[in-house]
Amino acid sequence: MRKIEKEMKKAIRQRSNWSSSNTMVRVDPDTNKSMVYLHGNHIATVDNVLSGWGWYSVVVNEETLSEHPTRTTKNRLRALGVDVYTKAGTVYLDGSPIV
Repeated sequence: MRKIEKEMKKAIRQRSNWSSSNTMVRVDPDTNKSMVYLHGNHIATVDNVLSGWGWYSVVVNEETLSEHPTRTTKNRLRALGVDVYTKAGTVYLDGSPIV
């Protein structure tokens, strides 16, 4: 995992606004959710409230992923624990193709 991805995750854990290079985290204090952006495009929302299993809930912005299925986008999402990959030119999210 790259340094920027570690810093991104740290900002989410600490519930703090953060940006570096092409990646930004903005925390909504009303909902306690972190919005993750890459090049100004919203790629995911992270619910900062821990579930009973101790994991954060990550919701991927599938529209952004389908429009910008770059290696960097997928790396940032994988750093958040998202199962995303490309096979034979098709992007998959949690084993299902993104259309």
